[in-house]
Amino acid sequence: MSEEYGANFITVTDEEGNEFELEHLDTIEFQGQTYLAFFPAVQDGEETQDEEEMGLVILKAIQENGEEILSTLDSDEEIDAVYNEFMKELFAEEEEAPE
Repeated sequence: MSEEYGANFITVTDEEGNEFELEHLDTIEFQGQTYLAFFPAVQDGEETQDEEEMGLVILKAIQENGEEILSTLDSDEEIDAVYNEFMKELFAEEEEAPE
């Protein structure tokens, strides 16, 4: 976890060795798997990049060598199904919220 941002932020490294910060939004269990939703973190004064890069990031928690790590999803079908599940939960929470 990144102390610079706080407890809801993590630093991840992509395949090319680039580090970036993600803000944790929600975690769900779906079809026996744990998925986490993030938004890319933007520091004050930092210019936002291409809007496409600012979208929701969904990763799954997997066990590798006895450690829990975050991994990308395996297929477009998995991405679509998990994204829809996150949206369903988000809208269910909004409907339950008192006005």
